[in-house]
Amino acid sequence: MAWTWRFEAADGSETSPAVEPEEFTTQGDAESWIGEVWKELLDGGAESVTLFEDATEIYRMSLKAAAEA
Repeated sequence: MAWTWRFEAADGSETSPAVEPEEFTTQGDAESWIGEVWKELLDGGAESVTLFEDATEIYRMSLKAAAEA
């Protein structure tokens, strides 16, 4: 199994991340990584991210909402 992130701009279109992710072997590793770099991703133009396990969408999360919290 591989865990990956998709990065989306404000209009919902896919965008290139400001920090290049790796392919993660666990959900925890993927979530730890996003927790470390989310501010850089937001500054680079990604406003939301979607986590996938292989081809299955697990959840979508707003980076902008995290910044406002």
